[in-house]
Amino acid sequence: MRSQIVSIDGLQLEVGLWGPDPSEALSIVLLHEGLGCVALWRDLPARLAESTGFGVIAYSRAGYGASDPVALPRPLDYMTREAIDVLPKVLEQVGFKRGVLLGHSDGATIATIYAGSVGDHRVRGLVVMAPHYFTEPLGLAEIAAARVAFEQTDLGARLAKYHRDPENAFRGWNDAWLDPGFVHWDVTDVIDYLRIPVLAIQGRQDQYGTLAQIEVLEHRSYAPVDLVVLEDCRHSPHLDQPDKVVSQVAEFCERLVRIEIA
Repeated sequence: MRSQIVSIDGLQLEVGLWGPDPSEALSIVLLHEGLGCVALWRDLPARLAESTGFGVIAYSRAGYGASDPVALPRPLDYMTREAIDVLPKVLEQVGFKRGVLLGHSDGATIATIYAGSVGDHRVRGLVVMAPHYFTEPLGLAEIAAARVAFEQTDLGARLAKYHRDPENAFRGWNDAWLDPGFVHWDVTDVIDYLRIPVLAIQGRQDQYGTLAQIEVLEHRSYAPVDLVVLEDCRHSPHLDQPDKVVSQVAEFCERLVRIEIA
């Protein structure tokens, strides 16, 4: 991994890069989950770079990893703000030329909002793993349980291994999702504006969302959507079924390359 720091609106964000430079090849941009960061992608970036030939770029959003803390409380539309206000600036600073957005959980939501709202012709494909487009009682119950775990177990200490400010990382995510106003959160309208191929991956045993979260893509997207449901898989497909995820993403990227050549 090559490390880089970008400054976005006065905040320093950590960036990791694997494989070819964005100026030399297509790139996969990774957008992490609600408690993720660059380090928590583990070996996925290196495996994707090797299997696809693409460069891979990941950054830790403000409040996560080694990036600067974020002001709390987060606004309830924080994922939309990240997609519209922050991600375009990150892509410019890292020299993104053309490629794919790949997001997990909150990151998948951010990637979808960007692809459906910004109209960036450099983005040729979208991969979403365990995305959220609307709230469900099942997911909110798990997030409430996570709050109890953070306050009563060693979860905070475990998060401190990866996050400069684990309290900031956890509260920024958890408090927003458990705000009474968040129960009505719904961003499915952005799906109507997708104009690029989509690969959606979800575990059948995902504890944070039902399969309705990816099925809505198939029902509403104008662009082609491939749905992949993984067995014996919970909310983190790249951790529970890493070989299958790498294989599916590599195949998707290969198809995109064939389209580009044609």
